[in-house]
Amino acid sequence: MTSSVEEQSVKSRTQMRAVVAEQYGPADVLHVEEVATPIPDDDEVLVRIHATVVGPPDSAAREGRPFLIRFFNGLRRPKAVPGDVFAGEIVAVGRDVVQFAPGDDVFGTAAPGSGAHAEYLCLPADGAVAVMPSELTYSEAAAVCDGGLTAVAFLEDHAHLQADESILVNGASGSVGTAAVQIASELGATVTGVCSTANVELVRSLGAQTVIDYTTTDFAATDTTYDVIFDAVGKRPYSTCKDSLAPGGRYLTTVLSVRILLQMLSTRLVGDKRAAFAATGLGSAETKREHLHTLRDLVESGTFRPVIDRAYALDDIADAHRYVDTGHKVGSVLVTVE
Repeated sequence: MTSSVEEQSVKSRTQMRAVVAEQYGPADVLHVEEVATPIPDDDEVLVRIHATVVGPPDSAAREGRPFLIRFFNGLRRPKAVPGDVFAGEIVAVGRDVVQFAPGDDVFGTAAPGSGAHAEYLCLPADGAVAVMPSELTYSEAAAVCDGGLTAVAFLEDHAHLQADESILVNGASGSVGTAAVQIASELGATVTGVCSTANVELVRSLGAQTVIDYTTTDFAATDTTYDVIFDAVGKRPYSTCKDSLAPGGRYLTTVLSVRILLQMLSTRLVGDKRAAFAATGLGSAETKREHLHTLRDLVESGTFRPVIDRAYALDDIADAHRYVDTGHKVGSVLVTVE
């Protein structure tokens, strides 16, 4: 529990270290500098960030691609501190906040906003924030949010995955994929994971009954069909997956494109198979908070565990981005803020 002396110390600190970028571009545009420490409004909490993550969405925001991102993040240069997923400790609360107190360990996301790649983050007390599982470290809690929030939203809210259905998860060793395999397994579905040779045993250990090594087998070239195909890495378009969908099957992807938008429209007009994309980060705070509670319950029941590839210090944020940009991370890439 944070003491009142420590809380006052935080409130009196006017500067904090945070990641900033002067322009869009490669990882080298990122650096750490002193910026103003946010001050919580009456209905907000101030979180001391201990761990956050870097993933493909952070790389896209850094590069400003697709261009649509710039309408939210700044047309000519990023206007905000990046990062949305976090785990940390509440160090101050607004006078109207009753659900949290200084000293509470929490995890969550600032999406559709940002600001988590910093020492402190302000967000509404009724936002996407919840008390984190007590048995997890801050890094583990941040990793749970990283892929877990996206996977829960896609499988429960959009795929409506049922216990008697089959699902194929493409990119099953990434942060979203490892979460999706575990959540789908807990829902009672028959799970097939697709990954590289090096990650076959990992994906099997997470609950996949069948694991396909994409370096030797193309799942779309087999006769097996699935009720749901979840492309967690945006590498296999609907056009190459539709024949692998069972009647009434659903294809979902995490990557937005003009093609998927057109396919969403066309599949609603013709046939019984559906293609879908969902911007889960734009979901309501209430929904995301419910998903955090779901993830906490799964962790506490022993049916969900975070998968962490490696961790970087905040000062090494550019190196973290370079590694994510290779496209070969397994699970989550953590950034520790000390």
